[in-house]
This record gives sequence, C-alpha cells and structure tokens, in this order.
Amino acid sequence: MTNTVRSVQDRIAQLKAEKDICILAHSYQGHEIIETADFTGDSYKLSVDATKVTNKNIVFAGVHFMAETAKMLSPEKHVYLANIEAGCPMAEQMEPELIQAIKESEPDRKVVAYINTTAALKTVCDVCVTSSSAVKIVSAMPDKKLLFIPDCNLGSFVQKACPEKDIMLLNGGCPVHAAVTADEVTAAKAAHPNALLLVHPECRPAVSEQADYVGSTSGIIDFAKKSDAKEFIIGTEASIAEHLQFECPDKRFYLLSKKILCPNMKMTNLTDVLRVCEAIGTDEAKESEIIMSDELIANAKVCIDEMLRLGG
Repeated sequence: MTNTVRSVQDRIAQLKAEKDICILAHSYQGHEIIETADFTGDSYKLSVDATKVTNKNIVFAGVHFMAETAKMLSPEKHVYLANIEAGCPMAEQMEPELIQAIKESEPDRKVVAYINTTAALKTVCDVCVTSSSAVKIVSAMPDKKLLFIPDCNLGSFVQKACPEKDIMLLNGGCPVHAAVTADEVTAAKAAHPNALLLVHPECRPAVSEQADYVGSTSGIIDFAKKSDAKEFIIGTEASIAEHLQFECPDKRFYLLSKKILCPNMKMTNLTDVLRVCEAIGTDEAKESEIIMSDELIANAKVCIDEMLRLGG
C-alpha cells in the first residue's frame, strides 16, 4: 500500500469522526475502499446496516439504486453516493410503464422485483427479493402466477427451484454476468481441474448449471471461506476473488472470466469517497445526496415491506 493511499484513508477516518459519517461499501468495491468502510456486503444488507447506526450521514460506495434503498430504509438520514454517476444497467433497463401495462393485462400475475431495480420501478411491484432470498420468498408467496424482473437469469434460477409457479420472464439482466459463456467454464475447469466453481445466479443458466455452488455474493464468500477445498473459480465480479485472496491466503482464487468487471462499480475510487466526506456540511454535498419525496419512498417501500413479511 502506498503512502498516498494510506494518507487518504487516514483523512477519511478523521472526517468520519468529525462529521458523524458511516461508510457503506459494496463488496464489488476495491480493497482500498473496503478498508475505509464501517460495513461491507451486498446492497440490501448494507441498507439494513444503515438503519442500525446513529450516524446522521451515510456515504454509500456503490451504485445509485443501492443508495436509493438506503435512503428508503433510513429517510431521516442524509445519504450520499460516493460517485453520483455510478448507475446500474440492470436496475435502469425497465420502465415502470412497461410493468404497469403487463399488470393491467394480467391482474392476477404478481410482480417480483429483484432488489437491483430503481425506486420508481419498485413502486409498481408487489414484492422485492435479493439473490439470496429469491427462492425462499417466491416459494412463500400464495400466488401461482408471477412476473420476475428484471434479471431473466436469476428468474430462470428461481423458476427451476419453484416448478409449481408460473413465472413469466422478460429479456433483461446484468450485462456483465450475462457475458460469461459455457465455453469459458470449460476453459477455466481445464486450466484449474481441482478448483470448485462458484457462480452468481445472474450468470446464464448454461454457466450456472455447471457450478459446484450457485448463490449470492455473500453466499459465494461464505462458501469459499468455510470450504475445505483449496482452489476456487469465482464466477462473479472480479473484486470478490481479490477480497477472498486477502482473507484466505492459504487458498487460491481464479477468475471464471476476465469479462466480469462492473464498469459502474469501478467508477468509484478512494478519492471519490474522500471528496464526498469533505463536502458534507457544505452546499457542494447536495450534488451527491440522494433526494427522494416522501411519496416515492412510501410507494417504493411497499414491496420491501412485503419481502420482510414473507421472511426476506
């Protein structure tokens, strides 16, 4: 680690104490950002973590929909996105009007929204799910006819786990995970024959079906840490392999594909975090703050409350 990185981290730590700041860093962030965070993990976990702290200022190192969710669950707090331009193609690829039209044409089909959706899209959905809770929530729903959005690959994974449900899927998902091919699985297994393949369900079914474990980011991390195996092929964002290598130096972690790099996550750097922390308390901070109306928060939070009711 360079002195420059350390000095920036030390300055961030100082500002956190001075300005009552809690930093949330998604697991896909770089290690130098993870080291500054009070909490790390999946997007929904981080939003829940934010509700448990007394800090009045939350800085989210992630993408826009994640900071929105944190604001929805902690509306009394000031929530800032470290890089306000960091979005999510999956979260933003479907308009509420499209989903509303399907609901009107099939009123008995309930809409299940992956947490990776905008607040506006959540307002027309019936229940929200995470990648780790999707199967559990869908199984617990009394409704048979469902529309799962936006990720058709995660939806396909849920569909196979819940054959009793009539699940409609649309053509959408994470372009980064969906770019991985079955041929890359074959090549990775040939290169590392003793390694277990751990894959995120946002990957194509042809990829997930060959995995030794399919699960959320946190699930992949936990599996690798607890496993007796010594080698793993990681089929999710490349930063996870990096973090696991730091935490498990006695094990080896290989990337399933060089393509699994999220450009939006990589937009945020350590100086972005510093810049927002420095700006808090000034007019400049407004450029990074997540502002949502009470009406939008209330309407979007309905599907999250239903997730919690069903055990999410």
